Amino acid sequence: MQAFIIFLVMFVTIVGPSAVIAAIGYASIQALGRNPSAANKILQAMIIALVFAEAISIIALLILFQLFGAS
Repeated sequence: MQAFIIFLVMFVTIVGPSAVIAAIGYASIQALGRNPSAANKILQAMIIALVFAEAISIIALLILFQLFGAS
């Protein structure tokens, strides 16, 4: 049962940020299509959002390893 919980939590920590990254990519492409002159502002906001998504993923994996790691 513990192995299933570990698998489930790891799945969520991988799929969650992946979905966020996909949504950020889709939104940035749409924004660039509407207003190509704002490319610098869109890129800057996209990079910040990607950093936060990856940071959340890394923190969640670290917590998972700390909780279920070998003692």
